[in-house]
Formats: sequence, C-alpha cells, structure tokens
Amino acid sequence: MSRLLLKDVRPYGEGDPVDVLVVGEAIAEIGANLEVDADEIVHAGGAVLLPGFVDLHTHLREPGREDAETVETGSAAAALGGYTAVFAMANTDPVADNAVIVEHVWRRGREVGLVDVHPVGAVTVGLKGEKLAELGTMRRSAAEVRIFSDDGHCVHDPLIMRRALEYTKSFGGVVAQHAEEPRLTVGAQAHEGANAARLGLAGWPAPAEEAIVARDCLLAGHTGGTLHICHVSTSGTADILRWWKSRKTAGSVSAEVTPHHLLLTDDRLETYDPVNKVNPPLRTDADVMALREALADGTVDCVATDHAPHAAQDKDCEWAAAKPGMLGLQTALGIVVRTMVRPGLLDWRGVARVMSERPAEIAGLADQGRPVAAGEPANLVLVDPDAEWTVRGAELASLGENSPFDGMQLPGRVVATLLRGRLTAHEGKVRR
Repeated sequence: MSRLLLKDVRPYGEGDPVDVLVVGEAIAEIGANLEVDADEIVHAGGAVLLPGFVDLHTHLREPGREDAETVETGSAAAALGGYTAVFAMANTDPVADNAVIVEHVWRRGREVGLVDVHPVGAVTVGLKGEKLAELGTMRRSAAEVRIFSDDGHCVHDPLIMRRALEYTKSFGGVVAQHAEEPRLTVGAQAHEGANAARLGLAGWPAPAEEAIVARDCLLAGHTGGTLHICHVSTSGTADILRWWKSRKTAGSVSAEVTPHHLLLTDDRLETYDPVNKVNPPLRTDADVMALREALADGTVDCVATDHAPHAAQDKDCEWAAAKPGMLGLQTALGIVVRTMVRPGLLDWRGVARVMSERPAEIAGLADQGRPVAAGEPANLVLVDPDAEWTVRGAELASLGENSPFDGMQLPGRVVATLLRGRLTAHEGKVRR
C-alpha cells in the first residue's frame, strides 16, 4: 500500500504542528516528528488540515453542454478547490431524470477519479414540474441517487412537492428545492429593489423565494420527508428557517448558501456585466450580513457553490440574453475565509462543519466529512490560511471563464487535496 507523510500540519488549525501518516486509503498515525518510511512527503509548513470539502450543488454540464464544462474539467476544478465529493445537478441535456443518465454521469466521475461525483436526479420528468421522475429507479441504480432536485426550476406545484417528499421518505432520499414562485418572477432580471428600478431591470422579489421555503417547510413537517433548500439568498428566508428549526417538528429541513451570496450584492449590477447575473439574484448588503449570521449560528447548514460554468456566447452578450450562473469551486474557500473566518464568525472547525461535515451528513456520505483522526478515511484538504492569491478566471480549471471574482484577491489557498489517500491536487496542479 502507498504511504504518504504530511509533515507539520495543524488539524483544524489547532495546537502545534504534527505529522500525519496516510497508508492506503486511511489515516494510519498522527503524532509529532514521526520517523517513518514514506513513498512521498508533503512538507506543509504548519498548514491547516481539514476533512475534504463536499459540494451539494455543482453543475458539470455533461451530458449536453460539454462546451461549458465536462465531468473531467469540473472534477479538476473541484480537486483544486479542496473538494473530495461533488453533487452534479440534473439540468443536463438530456435531463438526468432516469437511471441511464445518472449512471452515465456517475461512471464518468469514476473514470476521471479526481473527486467522487454523485449525480442528482430530477424530481420531475424533464424538469417540467408535471410528473414525478423515476425516483425509485434512480435510487436503485448503480449511481444510488439520494438527492433529487429540479434546480434551475422550482417544483412549484404543492401536490407534486408533497408526493416527492413522501416518496423519497421511503428510501431516505432528500428533495432539494430551488425556491422560486414562478408567477412572481416572470421576466425577472435582478433583485427587486432600488438598484433594479434605477437600472431598468425587472425585479425578482424576495417573497418569491420565501413563500416557497415556508410552504415546503410545512410540507416537510406534514409528510415527515427530508427537504433541502438550495442557494438561500434573503434575510427573510433565514428568518423562516430559524423559526422552523426552533419548532423541532417532524421532517428534516436543511439549507445551503453560496459563496457569492455571502460576499456580493446587487451594487455589482451597475456595469450591466452579465458575469454578475445569477439565479437567485445578488441581493442587498442587509441580506448578505443576515446570511453570514445564519451560517455562523447553524440556521443555514452549509456552503454549496452552485458552480455554474457557461460557454462564452452565453455570457458575452447583453444582460437580458445572458444565462445566469457563476463559477465557484476554486474560489469557495477563499470567500468563506474572507467573509466568515477573518471576521471571526467561524473558526477552522466551523469551516469543516459548513464545507465538509454537514453537507456529507445531509447527503448521507459515510466516508466523507469524517474527523481528522487515525483510522478515518483519508479524504483531506490542506489549506495555507495566510496565503493571498488573485483570481484569474481564464486560469481556472473550468472550461467556462464566468467568474465574478476575476481580479479579486482572496485569502486562504488550497495546498493539497487527498481522495482516499491519493493526492488529487498539489500546489495548484492536478495530480492524476
């Protein structure tokens, strides 16, 4: 078995540096100044060691839009960003609403081998919101799908949503909702507020999200199903989630926030640059601050990137014609450090909680988000907490270059990523 020695690391950023010996796929020993034989040594210089990150919300675009991203390029971006598992959303072409498509995505992930790629199955056939997809068949497939979502579209029919929660409850599945009441967002282009009005952009009102979140919390409580709210973007949604979780009622409700909603506001729309167009839209400073607080206190469970690469022609155009979405896999850590760690809202154990442990728990991944301890799987990420780096969209691993953080300096840099004891990324380069 391979033997990899990580020298001078600080698990969770705590205490004096120690050495970690990885043998095969697991952590074999942790201690100071280990004198052991190793096939490879990584000199970490006091870097923080955390469980590998898990992203519940990634768009890999394969099959159908390989001009924007592929499983291979998206996996490379994930590994470079410190991720050891990602969940690939179902809005591909054809839609991942059956066993054939989800198994294709799952097999492509295994072939590439840089991260564990878990397909997300569609809730409804063709994402049309009219008829439940083959949820049970996808669950029983080789891909063993557990999370289902029509992301990009809301499951707006309450009866369909109820049936999805009831059906997935039978096998421990999760319904991940893109919360958007479509009748309130027809033609919407930006957050409904002063900036949208001044810029002449049709508004996307906060209640369009909040109404669906409130409804679906009630449905989860009624059915005992498991609900996950995608990309929370408003302070009102945070308030609803905080109220619901305080009730400790039947059913389970979790939620994610994206890095861009933790940092950016609709002030960025001044230039009409479509790189800032995203769904749900960038909101106000008050929303951003409320989301940071909600993530810190556990009201919002985790960070998910909503990594959404696009081909140049889908972003290099006028605002109304541009597709929504932003890159996120390689910049997520830096934004979390900037918005949550540096201000003191999270320590490094908190980072592990929101980027690894909770998403793994929500997804039911037994081998991810595990403690940094002897005997545990060696799915790990090494982070230089003091490093500063400048984002260059064209230099990121994704095929798309639509990063709103281009030119921005971010703190915290991924030094290395390990998937089951094997280096998949080291010093900014993918290891195959």
